[in-house]
Amino acid sequence: MTSNASSTGSQFLSLHLLETLVAVLPVRDENGAPKSIVYGGTERHMITSQARRRAERVHTRDRANAGVGALAGRSTGVRTREWALITARALTSEHGWDADEAVRTARAVIEATGLKFGDPAKKTVANLTKVLLFAPADAGTRIAAHINEHADAVRAWTVEYLAAQTAAAASKGKKGARKGGGGQEGVDADEPAEGTAAADAKLPAVPAATRAAVLTALAPRDAIDIALYGRFLAEIADSPNVDGAVQSSHAFTVHEAEQVDDFYAAADDAKLDRKKNALDFLDIADDAGAGMTGYQSLITGTFYRHAVLDRLKLRRNLQAAGMTAEQAEEASVAAETEFVTAFVDAFPEAKKNSTASTGSLPALVLAFEGERPYNYAAAFQAPIDENPVDKDGEGPAGPAAVKRLLKHHAFVSRRRPDIKAGRVLTYDPQIDELLGTLGDTGATAVTSAEELTA
Repeated sequence: MTSNASSTGSQFLSLHLLETLVAVLPVRDENGAPKSIVYGGTERHMITSQARRRAERVHTRDRANAGVGALAGRSTGVRTREWALITARALTSEHGWDADEAVRTARAVIEATGLKFGDPAKKTVANLTKVLLFAPADAGTRIAAHINEHADAVRAWTVEYLAAQTAAAASKGKKGARKGGGGQEGVDADEPAEGTAAADAKLPAVPAATRAAVLTALAPRDAIDIALYGRFLAEIADSPNVDGAVQSSHAFTVHEAEQVDDFYAAADDAKLDRKKNALDFLDIADDAGAGMTGYQSLITGTFYRHAVLDRLKLRRNLQAAGMTAEQAEEASVAAETEFVTAFVDAFPEAKKNSTASTGSLPALVLAFEGERPYNYAAAFQAPIDENPVDKDGEGPAGPAAVKRLLKHHAFVSRRRPDIKAGRVLTYDPQIDELLGTLGDTGATAVTSAEELTA
């Protein structure tokens, strides 16, 4: 492996995709409205990269866990705030611990390792970490196994830790009450803030072996999706962060956005049954109208989206997690295949039942290799005009976008010698016919997602 390329080809695999979606809402803002951006002087619908990345990551994880695909049976990660609860469940189910003791112990051990938890007075968040932590799926099982193996020492430390924590909270409360209204309400100016080193120093440190076991369990290790998508954990300085090997762009419509606010009326079955059986003659006023009404926003359009896989970064991430060069190479080749499959097949699941959005297939996927990433969003800076060609338009956005994208790629390829011949995949018979009329596009047609990689 050279410094700028993997043994499978150039360092970067660039992926570009066009897909047409009809009456969907795969992502929305805090008000329930579709997300949008302004590009080329016009508003475009947008599907955020976060929504796409999660869909792809979960798609890859679920296939691996089900024993399907190139990553079948390999370790993957879980992103959650529930690691104390997961560890406690392992202690009860696998080691026979009492449920309440298991939760107390798991929380204390993980908290003392460096992760902050929610307010103990609020049951809904008391045993949840304040941040989402992306860690290997078996992390809770591993932590539980260590706790059980060293049960006597951990139990004794937990009793001491919880007692000191309770005493510190009581002392802080008394000082705050004496301080009264001076400065910040209810806070003693001489009292160290919660979570600071001074405050934590009052609590007995978790045994070194236990802290090491927790850090090892939470480390990225051989979780393929952590190496692909990365993770950031600021709360524990000595727990490694991972700069992901995948770059993802926000998807946007290649034409001007048009939003529909769909009015809906939901029926009340009991009310309609009474009407149907002529039982509502006494309560006819109460039975008038729909059971519930409202509006939902829906979007339609042809979207362009883009992602890049840094093959060298993926191999380095896996080797940093403990794999040999040979193991990292084998895992990386499998991960690339599954990443491309997820890029093509995965879709955010919002409104999936009411819009059948997850059944969409791309109109075109373009894949090629190079010594740097290539984003072709500029091909759509001028929005596509869907008016008929004989009226100075470009016609339907799907075929028009395919023509633009492949023309852009052919143009760039002639000026960038590091770009290797591309591969294109379509699931649309009309686009397949179109490809046969475009001449040299700098890409060869393939018939499966697996063929998009080298």
